[in-house]
Amino acid sequence: MNLPITGTAALVLALLFGFAFGVLLHRGRVTDYNVIVNQFRFRDFTVLKVMFTAIVVGGVGVLVLHKLGRAPYDVKPAQMLGVTLGAALFGAGMVIYGYCPGTGLAAVATGSLHALVGLAGMMAGGILYALSFRWVQAHILSVANQGKLRLPDVTGLPDWAWFVLLAAIALIVFAAIERIERKSRPATPAA
Repeated sequence: MNLPITGTAALVLALLFGFAFGVLLHRGRVTDYNVIVNQFRFRDFTVLKVMFTAIVVGGVGVLVLHKLGRAPYDVKPAQMLGVTLGAALFGAGMVIYGYCPGTGLAAVATGSLHALVGLAGMMAGGILYALSFRWVQAHILSVANQGKLRLPDVTGLPDWAWFVLLAAIALIVFAAIERIERKSRPATPAA
């Protein structure tokens, strides 16, 4: 069962949630080109912290909605060659552009001209992908296609255990980042 919201109400809610998401991205400083580029230079871990938090909170939210019968899982096939090539292309694009699609769009909303140019590139890439999809489907997505798999199905661990494990990993990573950032801060002179 899906949430009982359709039509204009769903569009208004989508617009409001999208706006709120953009504001949160901006407040989290991930609409700043330098923050994202410095993540890849291992100098600023804001992106890692924001993404880990979003994955854990969003995942737990979906799990709760699923358990309440309000949202079905929509499991995509594990097309390993497609995922590998897509991840490499996405990562290279993120390093060159300095944004992921979401942060790029939010940066456009802040008035960033270079983010707007990158948005045009994302649109062109999306069109090229759509035009070449049949070839990609036949020659890339069909290679090493594992079907619809989820980690709980493969490992036998229940959904909640994966989120507990993920949250624990996030806390360990956050503590390690805090320690690294504390050591790299310049010492303040005593007053």
